[in-house]
Amino acid sequence: MSTRSRIGIQLSDESILSVYHHWDGYPSGVGVELKEHYTTKESVSDLINGGNMSSCWTMERWDDEDNQEYGPMYYTQRGESIEETQPRHDTDLNEYLSDGEEYAYLFVNDEWVCYKMNTYASKLPTEIVEIPQAVTVE
Repeated sequence: MSTRSRIGIQLSDESILSVYHHWDGYPSGVGVELKEHYTTKESVSDLINGGNMSSCWTMERWDDEDNQEYGPMYYTQRGESIEETQPRHDTDLNEYLSDGEEYAYLFVNDEWVCYKMNTYASKLPTEIVEIPQAVTVE
């Protein structure tokens, strides 16, 4: 099963540009990857500009060929058009959080905020949850 999430960046006019992320959307999964590998407006923008994805940080690819580099696994890499998977533009935070994913990540003021979505509540959101530090194995 997947833990669905949304990854967004707040723009200068307070609107949000975002993409869907399919796998491991919980804070100790994609949250850690975002905090560790996407730390600037430029890197976050590049990630989002690629469109919807299965994973933001993996060596796996759709074509099953050996890959030696980590990076996103975009739906466009499996043949979908960017028009089908393009980033979504929301006018404000409430609109951004209203799509039904289990977690929503927002890059704002040069840091990541994670929202745990309560899909059974009648009101938005949720709660802000901490993204843990990466665990290093020695």
